[in-house]
Amino acid sequence: MLKTVAIIVVPNFSIFEFGTAYEVFGIDRKDRGSGVPSFDFRVCTPVPGDVKMKSGLSMRVGLGLEAADDADLVIMAPYGRDEDVPESVLDALRAAHARGAWVMSICSGAYALARAGLLDGRRCTTHWHYSQDLASRYPKIHVDENVLYVQDGTLITSAGTAAGIDACLHLVRVELGANVAAAIARDMVVPPHRDGGQAQFIDRPMPTCGSAPMEALLRWMVENLDRDHSVNELASRLHMSARTFARRFRAETGATPAAWLNSQRVLRAQELLETTELNIDEVAREAGFGHSVLLRHHFAKVLDTSPQSYRRAFRGQLAEVG
Repeated sequence: MLKTVAIIVVPNFSIFEFGTAYEVFGIDRKDRGSGVPSFDFRVCTPVPGDVKMKSGLSMRVGLGLEAADDADLVIMAPYGRDEDVPESVLDALRAAHARGAWVMSICSGAYALARAGLLDGRRCTTHWHYSQDLASRYPKIHVDENVLYVQDGTLITSAGTAAGIDACLHLVRVELGANVAAAIARDMVVPPHRDGGQAQFIDRPMPTCGSAPMEALLRWMVENLDRDHSVNELASRLHMSARTFARRFRAETGATPAAWLNSQRVLRAQELLETTELNIDEVAREAGFGHSVLLRHHFAKVLDTSPQSYRRAFRGQLAEVG
């Protein structure tokens, strides 16, 4: 049973992400009639005293890391990813995992779990700004930048900022049930479960290529997404054979022509859903998918959400159409 929660903070920790864990576990809701138990919420640090935050403020922390020794959940708050983490913090994380406690990181807190060796051979996530850096620094771990959180055994890692709420509510749902998670979410005025993952928030600009003719072709393809583009037609525009073109295209973009076109069509559909009142069928045609069935298929595959959910998330005041 989840009763005791300890969050570890180190200098330069992030106040908002700390606050997401506090909002879920640090507020006593037992007298509100919602069935939510009270948690023993502890804030601890290697050297008790004033701990500076990224914001320039500081927090007086009175507990040392021994407060995490018997916690059912130990959370690593995010901090400056290039800063050294005391070995005592890594030991506390290792000890919690070894005795079977839940261990969670929020945003860049995943770097501490990685440095402790807890993520070796496991799936994890962090803020999409940091995902490639985390993967390159720790090649033994498998970083998924497209999700809001990952649970691998008793380890939970979350993406950036508000994704900490999603991860905390997920654990409450696992340990205490959906009703308790929903009650906490209702009290916080947030959804108990968000559709999709952080893929829908990632900025993916059109890649540049070493070849000027290929860049010109990519721009033309983006300007004509509503057209069918066969490999033979595209190859002829660059005066290449279909086989040579397919090889060169993959070498310069990292994808096949069909996969690259679909990714650009998804981007175009995102733009139309955010900025227009076109219905879903019209968005599908304008983006080059032709039919809404294909649009929904590729949205689910790439963004792990639906066009309707995406529109609600990014255009909250727009009445749903289509």
